[in-house]
Amino acid sequence: MNKIFQGFKDFIMRGNVVDLAVGVVIGAAFTGVVTGFTNGFIKPLIQLMGGGSGVGAGTFTVNKVPFDYATFLNSLITFLITAAVLYFFVVLPLNILAERRRRGEEPPPKAPAEDIVLLTQIRDALVAQQGQNRGYGDTPGRHQQ
Repeated sequence: MNKIFQGFKDFIMRGNVVDLAVGVVIGAAFTGVVTGFTNGFIKPLIQLMGGGSGVGAGTFTVNKVPFDYATFLNSLITFLITAAVLYFFVVLPLNILAERRRRGEEPPPKAPAEDIVLLTQIRDALVAQQGQNRGYGDTPGRHQQ
């Protein structure tokens, strides 16, 4: 059971998961900014080019049914701006960094600090010692003195 929780903890604390969560939150906030920009500036421009201002601006009617093409174009522009920013500011730099690491131009991430290595060695030694003691009648959780 402890191994399951340890695996879950390792998964949650893995850098990629945390980075992904931060990316999703920032992406949602950024999408709101882009949507506000396109609703506030781009959609009115589309409506001006499509016939001026008012209720019928940016629409056309077929058999008395209005089609709001300004909203569609606005959504399309919102998507393109969001996708372009994510590509040029997130995906492309990460791809360039990964390529540099593959070619060896950039050093790999630093090794763990010496104190972490030492603590890991102590832990491994204690686990090995505990495993040896169990063979002599010791029950798990109790140590012979």
